[in-house]
Amino acid sequence: QVQLVESGGGLVQAGGSLRLSCAASGRTFSNYFMGWFRQAPGKEREFVGVISWSDGNTYYADSVKGRFTISRDNAKNTGYLQMNTLKREDTAVYYCAATVKRTDGRYYYTRPVSYNYWGQGTEVTVSS
Repeated sequence: QVQLVESGGGLVQAGGSLRLSCAASGRTFSNYFMGWFRQAPGKEREFVGVISWSDGNTYYADSVKGRFTISRDNAKNTGYLQMNTLKREDTAVYYCAATVKRTDGRYYYTRPVSYNYWGQGTEVTVSS
């Protein structure tokens, strides 16, 4: 089992920045992929980005590319979502998720059903 605990959400003004953390525990995380998703009220859960824990490769949704950055700290077993130039439409509950499955197809990692483990979510509100 893998446990994921998120932190770092809050209220921020448009144009501002916020960093979310996702601490993983329970198993050696070196072979996992950590995905980030978000869900706004009344909308489906949306892919934000993913990082390969073994080599640090990342892949982002077009809506956040150039503004958001995913990273990880192997020593702390913690992943990060750095969000810059935030917009009101970034308002959502943000989730981290993990899967151990490795595939060449990036699309696999954009689907919530591909992930076995989920954090509890942390709320991000961007005000104008």
